[in-house]
Amino acid sequence: MTSEYPEPALVEHRHLDLPGLRMHVAEAGRGSPVVLLHGVPQHWWEWRAVIPALAKDYRVIVPDLRGAGWTQAPATGYDRETLVGDLLNLLDALGLDRVRIVAHDWSAIAAFLLCLEHSDRVHSYVSLAIPHPYMRFDVRLLGRFRNAWYQLPLLTPLVGVRGLAAGRQWLARQMLSYHDRPGAIEGSDLDLFLAPLRDRAYAKAVARLYRGFILPTGIAMMRGAYRETRLTTPTLVLTGEHDPVVRADLLGGPTGNADDLEVREIAGASHFLVDDQPEIVVKHLLEFFARH
Repeated sequence: MTSEYPEPALVEHRHLDLPGLRMHVAEAGRGSPVVLLHGVPQHWWEWRAVIPALAKDYRVIVPDLRGAGWTQAPATGYDRETLVGDLLNLLDALGLDRVRIVAHDWSAIAAFLLCLEHSDRVHSYVSLAIPHPYMRFDVRLLGRFRNAWYQLPLLTPLVGVRGLAAGRQWLARQMLSYHDRPGAIEGSDLDLFLAPLRDRAYAKAVARLYRGFILPTGIAMMRGAYRETRLTTPTLVLTGEHDPVVRADLLGGPTGNADDLEVREIAGASHFLVDDQPEIVVKHLLEFFARH
């Protein structure tokens, strides 16, 4: 990756030396801290249209997570304990006792685990395009999982890495195709998300993330591994009306396992909510932050 960063206004960049990981962090604004966590195969630039709006009233902290963007892509650490530990280490390195968190895609799973295991560190939480830990298996998922076929090559040795890194990067392009707004992830934005994956270390990181964290944790959720836990963090789950897999109709609304859990659907959005409907996402965030 080049050392040059894309630049929305007023963003500052630095690297933090965490235990076992050198992490890139983009920051903007002042005030109460809000941490924005990206999905896969994206990086901090996912939040390009959200950062300026939130930075008017909040200190916005946007890291590149392990194996993404300008953060290191080590060969290990793509497991539940290490990934949640990276989040804790980030907060500690920044001297932050408690933060608001907004997370999309796989990082939303890690953030849910952070809320369950370290509730004292999270003031409130917004999850995008990921079910809460108490979602039960629904037969309708069987039909929708066909839209997540790209996970099979990702889990196949050599095939996934080659599809992410080589040539036209067909697999990475497919993974970034689930959006509804024309131009949402195209041109220079698409190039920015594809660029790190041309380095095989970062392509391998995506495959390792699926094998070591996303797939096993998702299966554990479906099997009820977290139904004896309690979510005390005020939480909002946002889904897209046209998400190919995770939509509000499967989440069952509030659950008895949570003190304060709300599910909302964003019309006209697919999996990449932040790219499809950034203004609507910001509206929901600010309204939720005002209450929590």
